[in-house]
Amino acid sequence: MASCTIDWREPAPAECGGGAVAVGNFDGVHRGHAALVAEVRSQAAHVSGPAVVLTFDPHPRDLLRPDLTEPPLTTLADRVQLLQQAGADHVLVLHTTPDFLQRTAKEFFDDILRRRLAVKAMAEGKNFGFGHNREGTIDTLAELCLNSGVALTVVSPVVIEGAEASSSRVRQCLLKGDIAEAAKVLGRPYRLHGVTAVGERRGRTLGFPTANLDPLMNLAPGDGVYAVRVRVGEEMWPGAANVGPNPTFGQDARKVEVHLIDFGGDLYGRPLALDFVQRLRDTRRFRGPDDLVEQLRRDVERARQALEV
Repeated sequence: MASCTIDWREPAPAECGGGAVAVGNFDGVHRGHAALVAEVRSQAAHVSGPAVVLTFDPHPRDLLRPDLTEPPLTTLADRVQLLQQAGADHVLVLHTTPDFLQRTAKEFFDDILRRRLAVKAMAEGKNFGFGHNREGTIDTLAELCLNSGVALTVVSPVVIEGAEASSSRVRQCLLKGDIAEAAKVLGRPYRLHGVTAVGERRGRTLGFPTANLDPLMNLAPGDGVYAVRVRVGEEMWPGAANVGPNPTFGQDARKVEVHLIDFGGDLYGRPLALDFVQRLRDTRRFRGPDDLVEQLRRDVERARQALEV
């Protein structure tokens, strides 16, 4: 088993038991998360058991405060894959329900971690919170682990250019369109998922056909034009993506459109994944289609250079 989604009342798969565990939402799976998983893997070796990451879907906040719901940084599939790449033997996804969120910190520890996972070691960050209303702190966890004979390692935060790596930092960078800073915290380019919808086909008439992504599966970066790598099935294509409105044609709606360089197939209805490599420019209004086409030519050439194609 590499990953499994279960109801919190269900027994955990046998292969997840008797090892080291890290618990968290892990949205974005940034470099701080990777350091935590690396420590779990180290602890798993000490106890001769599996390295297990326990995460949640949907995010507890989406049930507790639906008014604060925001797009995730990673899809669940990407989150699982990235956690495995960071060193997890198994990723166990607990299906989050309102009654599960009523469990106290001690109930969560006793029932999920001790009884179902037979945990022998844990690794968490200093700001770890768990249980009803996040009543449990890292100190709470330390006491529960001590009383149960479970080894606990508190992992120091990863500091990048003077600030801690965190999901909120990645989100702030992306909303500003600072994909370079986001990539430093993530340890990789940011990836956006969406499905190609039928648009107005205006790009085709201008000589630059675009795929209009709607719906989006995770957070779109701030407005701008970007050099991107686009995954179509098992293939990767260079591309130039526009995030934001189209003021040249009087459109205020925010969209994500991507031109795949040298691609000639039909993309409608197909899922795409965009890796944001370099910000090229701000979005702006042009005097007309001719000016826009000239700028699009420059954008594509700059995207080629950024992507080395």
